[in-house]
Amino acid sequence: MSTPTTTTRTAFEDVLEFDLQGTIAGYWLVALRLVTGYWFLHAGWTKFAFVSGEAFDASGYLMSTTGSPIHGFLAWAAATPWLMAFTNVAIPAGEFLIGLGLIVGGLVRLASFFGALLMVFFYLGNADWAHGLVNGDLFGLVLFVTLATFGAGRILGLDAYLEKLDLADNRVAKFILG
Repeated sequence: MSTPTTTTRTAFEDVLEFDLQGTIAGYWLVALRLVTGYWFLHAGWTKFAFVSGEAFDASGYLMSTTGSPIHGFLAWAAATPWLMAFTNVAIPAGEFLIGLGLIVGGLVRLASFFGALLMVFFYLGNADWAHGLVNGDLFGLVLFVTLATFGAGRILGLDAYLEKLDLADNRVAKFILG
């Protein structure tokens, strides 16, 4: 005689569950995901040397951030050769991969995390607050946080399929997908 099994849900699982499929809010998240994805895909693509004709070099930008609250860190990064070499590859490649992930809806939470991280550095690095603290970089940060919060990749994206695979039973995978 078998006893029925009960499934228990953790608070962690409840936080990550949003059923937005087929709703206006869901389609709006898809639109936000696609626009934000295109924005970053295009930004990364145009920084590649074979597209722009010259190698991306962030050192001039990093040294010109004198009004930034993190200028000391950015100046140190610009003066550190191995870190500049990494940055000059990581920014274009990161922007491109973040944008690609958002467009196809794959690993959206992970892509949004790294997009938000970049936007924090762009926001603090640009420090263009002549018209107030709210600017385009802050709006980009808000877009990435919104996409990650709602798991926008599960709506018309690859994450909907990836969550059905066995690897999605893992809590870490569930957190990254969306």
